[in-house]
Order: sequence, then C-alpha cells, then structure tokens
Amino acid sequence: MNGFWLLIAAFMAFLTTCLLGKKLIPFLHKIKYGQPILEDDGPSWHKSKQGTPTMGGITFIIGVILSSVACILAYFFSVNVAQKDLVIMQVKIFAGLGMALCYGILGFLDDYIKVIKKRNLGLKAKQKLFFQFLIAAMYLTSIYIVKKCYGKIDITFIEIPFLGTYDFGIFYWIIAAIMIAGIVNAVNLTDGIDGLNGSVTFFNGIFLTIIAIILNMPEFSIISVCLSGGCLGFLVWNFYPAKIFMGDTGALFLGGMICAIVFGFDKPLLLVPIGLVYLLEMFSVMLQVIYFKITKGKRILKMSPIHHHFEMCGWKESKICLIFSTVAIFGGIIALLYVKFLA
Repeated sequence: MNGFWLLIAAFMAFLTTCLLGKKLIPFLHKIKYGQPILEDDGPSWHKSKQGTPTMGGITFIIGVILSSVACILAYFFSVNVAQKDLVIMQVKIFAGLGMALCYGILGFLDDYIKVIKKRNLGLKAKQKLFFQFLIAAMYLTSIYIVKKCYGKIDITFIEIPFLGTYDFGIFYWIIAAIMIAGIVNAVNLTDGIDGLNGSVTFFNGIFLTIIAIILNMPEFSIISVCLSGGCLGFLVWNFYPAKIFMGDTGALFLGGMICAIVFGFDKPLLLVPIGLVYLLEMFSVMLQVIYFKITKGKRILKMSPIHHHFEMCGWKESKICLIFSTVAIFGGIIALLYVKFLA
C-alpha cells in the first residue's frame, strides 16, 4: 500500500470526524444531550463538566467507517488477489467493521438511556455484558465459517512468544470471546478524562498501521490509519477542556476496532502490548474492588480507574494524557518487536 494513499485515508477520517464534531456539538447542546456526572464518576471537580455533550463518538464512527470502506473498496478494485484469499480478507474486514459498529450501537443505547433518565447508569451490567459477548460470538462465527469453507486449518491456533504455535481447539473461541469483551470494556474504562482515550487509541492505531505494513496486510493498514485519523479529528474537540465526550458510543466502538484489527492479523496476543494502557485501567479497577472487599473498606488507590488516582494525586488531565500515551507507545514498541522478531 502506497504511503500516499494511507495519508489520504487518514486525512479523510480526520477531516470527516472534525467537521462532524463542529456540527454535532451545537446540535447536542440544543437538544440537551449532556453528560450527567455522579460522585463516583471521578474527582469532585468533575461536577463542573456536567452538561458537556456526550455521544461524540458518533463523529469518528462515521469518519472511520466511511473512510475505511471507501479506501478499501478502491484498493480491492485496483489489485489482483487469489479468490480464496480475497474472500477471507473481505470477511475479516467487513465483519470486523460490523463488530465495531455493533459495539458503537450498544454504547449509543447505553448513552441514550443515561441522558434520557438523567443518571449515569444506562444499561445494567449483565445486559451490557450479554450483548458484548453476543456481538463477539457473531464476529467469531463469521470468521470460522469463511475459514472453514476455504480449508484454512489454522483457525484455532495461537502464536505464543518463545514457545511456538499451539492449537487450542474449541477453547480458542471461549478465550477469543473473553478477550474481545474484556478489551472492549477496558477501553471503555479508559474514557474518564478529557483526551485520554482518543490519545491512547491514536497511538495504538499508528502502531497497528505499521504492523499491518510489516505483515503485508494493506487492507488493515487502511483501517488502522483511519482509526488514528478519526481519533485525531475527535481530539480537536475533546482535548482539555473538552467540548464533547465520546461516551460509551465511542469507547465501545474503539474497543471493537482494536479487536477487529488484531484478530484480523490472526495474532490475538497482540492485544496485550497494544492494549497495555487499557489493561492497566481494567486491572486497577479489579485490584481496587478485591482489595476493598478483603480489607473491608480500605482502598489501595485513591480512586479507580487508575487515571482518577493520578488526578487525586494532583496531576493535570493533560499530564495524565501525556504519560499514558507514552505507556501506549511503549506497548506499541513491544508489539512491533513481537511481530518482527518473536512471532
């Protein structure tokens, strides 16, 4: 894939997202679709953010999907690929985009309930988890069917660094579904301060683009660079002080996109280094809950997820975004080493 076309794809996603943000913000203000803030949603000073428009993820969902589809279709029409490989790649691409879009719709439903009821509850945890696993199962089933039809025998294989490749059989699907739902929720937890989720995912998209180029998967380099372009376009409006929040609409979509790309590579363990920040956020919540129950009321962190802990320690939101983005870059470098030298 020519670097020029990747720049075009990224610019399309950036410009579309940025322009949609300019139109959406006043519209959401007009219809009073503002974010309700509860005491356990962050430090007390977050109350000043109440009423900031939410569901801003709509902007980059449209930007990323439209740019990705347009550029991928142009690419498919310009190359000659074996029919079998073409069909498998097309299913991977469009099933992945479909999965991310479904997660975005689930997030939109959750945000809508929050706004209408004027409280930060939305869907019940069990309802949300059920649909997250259902969406993951639908995506994995489509991948299984197309690979089975075309005689691919490596469907349930996972590469483990230094140990080799192992066939996990039926357990692969269970592990894969848990990984997808876990990362999607972890990305959602990362959305807690202005610019954080967009910044981290921007850098993850950059590294996924490079990995796609190394693996000679131009279609996924398009999707990855569009993901970064969309995040950058959203950050124009989401950097501190944020004029709009992505909400669950955007956060769940971003999680779905990360999973779609990594599983498209057939390297699910890449979710560990690429999702380093997301996993730290998720495990900080788990650690806080476990410690709270064991010690009967004590907390290991001032507040979870961990970005709120650093806020309570006096860090500015912009500093947290910078440090966490640096951690994301570190994770991206590890992912590159994994692909280049270990896999």
